[in-house]
Parts: sequence; C-alpha cells; structure tokens
Amino acid sequence: MQIETMNNIHNKHSLLTKILIALCVTNCCIYVKAQKKWTLRECIDYAIENSISIKQQELNVENQKNSLSSAKNSRLPSLNASANQNFNFGRGLTIDNTYANRNTQSTSFNIGTDVPIYTGGQISNTIKARKLDLLAATAELQYTKDNISIQVASAYLEALFQKDLLKVQSEQVQLSKMQEKRIQALFDNGKCAETDLAEIKASVANDQLAYVQQENNYHLVLLTLTQLLEYPTPDSFDVEMPLTENMQTDIPLPAPQQVYAEASMTKPQIEAQTLRLKSAEKNIRVARSGYYPNINFGAGISTNYYKTSGFPAATFSDQMRDNLNKSLSFSLSIPIFNRFSTRNSIRSAKIQYNVQQMQLEETRKTLYKEIQQAYYNTIAAQKQCKSSLMAEEASKSAFNLMTKKYANGKATSTEYQESKTALFKATSNRIQAQYTFIFRRKILDFYRGIQL
Repeated sequence: MQIETMNNIHNKHSLLTKILIALCVTNCCIYVKAQKKWTLRECIDYAIENSISIKQQELNVENQKNSLSSAKNSRLPSLNASANQNFNFGRGLTIDNTYANRNTQSTSFNIGTDVPIYTGGQISNTIKARKLDLLAATAELQYTKDNISIQVASAYLEALFQKDLLKVQSEQVQLSKMQEKRIQALFDNGKCAETDLAEIKASVANDQLAYVQQENNYHLVLLTLTQLLEYPTPDSFDVEMPLTENMQTDIPLPAPQQVYAEASMTKPQIEAQTLRLKSAEKNIRVARSGYYPNINFGAGISTNYYKTSGFPAATFSDQMRDNLNKSLSFSLSIPIFNRFSTRNSIRSAKIQYNVQQMQLEETRKTLYKEIQQAYYNTIAAQKQCKSSLMAEEASKSAFNLMTKKYANGKATSTEYQESKTALFKATSNRIQAQYTFIFRRKILDFYRGIQL
C-alpha cells in the first residue's frame, strides 16, 4: 500500500510538472506575441496580401487573361460533329404517281471544320488590344497596391506619433509625481503651504487623466491601422519606432519637375492610361475590319443510311461505306451593306480613343498637381520641423531654469506648472512636425519610385 501511495504521489507530481511546463510555454508564447512590433514594411506587405480591393483587381487581371486567351483561340479551327436519326410515317407519292403508305428511316453523320484565313485584321488587332488591356490591368493592380501602401504609411506614422505622445505624457506624470513627493516632504516639515500641496496633487491627477486619454488615442489609431491591414484584432499589436536617421531634416529635396519626370516613367497610373490608349487605337482597326472581305476554309466528312419499308436496302455498314462523302471548300464573304453597322462601330471606337486621350492627359495633370502639392507640403513640414526643434530646446532651457527657481523657492507653483505645460506643448509640436515631415518626404520619394 505504501509503495502504491508513493507511486500515485510520483505520478501526480509528474502530471503537475507537465502542466506547469505547458503553462510556462504558453505564457512565453503569449509574451513573445505581445512583444511583436510591426515595421512599416511588414504592415504594407500584410495589407497588400489581405486587401479586398487588391483581390478584386487581381480578379480583373485574371479576367483580362481569359479575354486574351479567347482572342488567341479565335485563330484555331472550329470542329463540329452531328448525328441525325429521322423516321417518316404515312402516305407518300410513289414513282408511279400514286399514293401509298410508306415508312422510311434515315441516319446521317457529319463532321466538319472551319478555319478563318483572312478577316481583314480583326483577329490580329483584337489579340493586340487584349494584350494591351492585360498590361493595363496589371498596371492598375500595382496602382491599387500603391494607394494601399500610402494609406498604411499614413496610419502607421500616425500610430508612431500617438505612441511618442504617450511616452511624453508618461514622463509628465512621472515628473509631477516627483514634484509631489518633494512638496509633500516640504509640507511635512512645515516649509510650504497646504495650497501648494493641493495644487501639485491636482496637477498629478490631471496628468494621469491626460495619460489615460492619450492611451485611448493610441489604441484608437492602432484599431484604425489594423482595420486597414485587415488584421483580426489590435490586441497585442504594436509598431516599431523608426531609426534616428529617418528624422533628419537637412536633406535637400528634388524640384517638382525632376520628381514628375521620374514619376511619369514609373507610376502605374500613367502606364495604365497609356496602354488603354494604345488598346483603343487597336479597337479602331478592329472596327475597320468590317469593311474588308473574309476568307474561310472548310472541310467535312459525311455519310448516311436510308431505308424504305417494302423495298430492299443495303446493310447499314455497306451504306455507311458507300455513301461516305468528303468535301473541301473556300468561302469568300464580301460586305456590301450592313445598315451602317461598321461605320458606327468605327465612330464609337474613335470616340473611345479620344476619351482615353483625355483621360491620359488628365492623369498626367493630376499627377503633376499631386507632386507639386507634395513638394510644397514637404518644404513647409521641413521648416516646421526645424522651428519646432528650436522651440523645444528653448522650452527645455526655460523649464530647467524654472525648476531650479522653484526648488529654491524663487518661483510659485503656478509658474512652474505653466513652464511644464509650455514644455509639453513644445515637445508635442516637435513630435507632430517630425512625423509630418517624415510622411511628406516619404510621399515625395514614393513619386520618384522609391519604396516606402
């Protein structure tokens, strides 16, 4: 009994050990997951992989591939086979010019092919047009990816901005708590008034409230970012802070004309509209093919079996062999008058070509306007960033002096709080100006073909 008891204890101990190990492993996994910080590149790649709009555009590309395949297959010969079985009952006219009751049956088999030889350029130009449409759809897919990338970059930098503000707000809380301890010690020793203690306690409470509000702001921007990524939940989601070189503000900026020259060669929206214009030109040629004759080649094999009641007939196999017929043919079709259908098709194709021309021009103008706006926004953000850095440094110096004066009793609590608030505002403005400049510069580089 003692041995069995000891064995039971040992088994329970082993089971408990296994459970504890499993729990530790699970907690470690959860901790690792919680510590995962997403880079901008990872966010963009995840969004591109899961975006519904991108998946829709990918389906459009597949549809264009099918259209191209159908256009190419129109050059292939068609092959058709048929079989017919007929039964006739009732009276019929005989060779003697009299009527008699006769039953007849017939069986026929046919197989034939038709090959287009000349279609006035319809097939070749249709294939060229569909190839251009496929390339345009591919470019539009890339354009959709670019738009998603910009949206993700904007939301990502907003998250970084709110995260930095949360850090600053936390420092404000810690600073207020330090001052509270100091004032509490002075009050306990009878060296400051109770009003000073009440003011610093109120300041701590206000800073803690501001921290909670800022924490909520950060969670909200993370929610916006994860929704844009089609990520399941913002829980355990965090963003990685950028490197310090990304904060440089003294980098020279290229002129708008230079950026546009680079963008016009690389941006997919320009490429897509250019390809659509070329496709519209091919469609005009497709419509004009209606004025030209068509030449087709045909070939066929047929045979049949026939039997009339009351009359002798050869066997089925003999008739199938003896009635075998082979044919080759060339057909020429010349359009003479088709109720102006071809003329109207050409007019419609030309109108569509003109529409594509205007869309291409509009796309170019829009792109240049966007680049101009991005350039001047970047210039403004660069200046604001430099100014905010100087303002923050001045506020830091003023706050350090005020801290010393307040510690020596040469400044009131109100003056100290005003100086601290001014420093917080200057720091917040610097952070906002910094991330605004980063985003503006990334947009300008993006137009130049530089990956976000």
